[in-house]
Amino acid sequence: MTFPLPRWSSQVTAPIKQSRTPAMVSPHGIQLAVHLVSSFYGDLCSKVCECLLRRGSLTLANIIRFTELSRENVMNCLRVLIHQNCVQAFAIQQEGAFQEAPKIITNYMALFDNIIHKMRAPKFMQIVSEGPTKNCLQIFEGLIQHGRLSINQIIDRSRQIEGSSDPHAVRECFNQLLFARFVERCPAPEPYLAPPSEEEAAVIKKRSKFAKVSQPTTEQRVLEEAAPMESMRFLMEMDDHTENTGKDSASSVSVGKKRKSDALRLDDDVLGANREKEVLWRVNFEELVCCLRHKACISYVKARVGKEAGMVMSAILELSRRSRETRPKAEKTAYHSINDIYDEVIKMEDGVGIDIGRVRATLEQIGCEPSPTDIDEVYSIDLQRIIEMAQNEEVESLVSRRYGKEAYRIFRLLSKKGCVIESDKIADTVFVEKKDAVRILHRLWKDDYLDMEKISTGGARQSLFILWKTNKQSLQKHVLDEMYHAALNLRLRIAHELDQGKEVLQLPRDRLVGEMGKKHKSLVKVRLILESSLINLDDAILLFHDF
Repeated sequence: MTFPLPRWSSQVTAPIKQSRTPAMVSPHGIQLAVHLVSSFYGDLCSKVCECLLRRGSLTLANIIRFTELSRENVMNCLRVLIHQNCVQAFAIQQEGAFQEAPKIITNYMALFDNIIHKMRAPKFMQIVSEGPTKNCLQIFEGLIQHGRLSINQIIDRSRQIEGSSDPHAVRECFNQLLFARFVERCPAPEPYLAPPSEEEAAVIKKRSKFAKVSQPTTEQRVLEEAAPMESMRFLMEMDDHTENTGKDSASSVSVGKKRKSDALRLDDDVLGANREKEVLWRVNFEELVCCLRHKACISYVKARVGKEAGMVMSAILELSRRSRETRPKAEKTAYHSINDIYDEVIKMEDGVGIDIGRVRATLEQIGCEPSPTDIDEVYSIDLQRIIEMAQNEEVESLVSRRYGKEAYRIFRLLSKKGCVIESDKIADTVFVEKKDAVRILHRLWKDDYLDMEKISTGGARQSLFILWKTNKQSLQKHVLDEMYHAALNLRLRIAHELDQGKEVLQLPRDRLVGEMGKKHKSLVKVRLILESSLINLDDAILLFHDF
């Protein structure tokens, strides 16, 4: 996986203000997300989205105040963004003023990951088309396009596209998507985030004091509260039809039975009054990203070890996915017996002729060891180790292309050692002139690829030593931000090329002759190159952010 450098940054992107940026979202990541929302849903929605991404969760009144849009425009934008799974509403308790009771208010927060997933629609559709659910591509495409649909809306859409559609056939295809977990029930429209009780607050305080345990963020807590129960998440109810009664029934999202004001009736506003009782479905990004993670691991092992290793890796991941024993971002796969792995390998097209001994040898090659506590011969793969190896190689490749081979050797040494090393020792180890080594080290430090420490020795003759090391966490954040920057510039470049050549691209085939034909071929070629670069770049973004 490689990604282009941000060559057009000085031409197409504006300076970034980093103040009040929510944690875990980089500055260029916000710019990319805002651009995606603008491309799909318009400038007003992008303005609301940018406000939430930069300032964190806000009430409706604050969104109106910060964006300076009218109330009606903000509400319309929130309807669209919630329906497209880009924003989540939630209720919290706010302490009242002097001698006033606490009140429930509605906050809105932007879902950065879901926004970035918008540019991965072709990859998700390819996953569906390659599996046993390939006949369900039309339903899946409808959910990608519309965000949230009920089963009746899905049937109506199929009828409009095909002219006539059998509801039972549509339901059968939909059930296949559910069984594959590519589709899930939508979260609660407005979960209530209850304040911790005194006992819970004391436990949290004690944990944070005596242990380095990261507490869940507000976003994580909201998503956990909004998520449907696992037993209901992929359950299809047969009686999913709601008659249109024509009556408006007020929705309530509450603590207890508290009714919300008309302006904040999200059920009525977003989903429609006549569809309150219908179950809404959406694409399950979690499962699709898990599939992309598995494909990346297989591709890496296949490239580094060999074709048979890729087959064995694929067999273990398929067994884990089928048994539902492995979480989407699990560090290790479930344990599987050598016989089950072998049976899965020989089912593959190129698996005929591979004996169990070669499977066992391949498992050792890719770093698998049998479980010491099990009587049977069972194996598990450390997926996190493979992901980390791929991440390290990606960063090393970037350093090599940007700074040269000598810088690559220096960076690789520091990355492998994982500790501070003095300048002269680095130069001696990688066989680089000391002056060149110091120059390269300072350049890498200036660009945030290395950390530097200065130590002075005491005594009559003081000496200054400069130590260098890599900081994996900060480095990955920096590299990821550069990837977002490059992705934004690529998308802007593609949009620019399409805008410049729209007249030529819209010409009928019979007029694409002579000079016009050459222009058309050149535009198509440039577009394919840019889009291919964007796909490769998104593979790297997935590797560092989603896997």
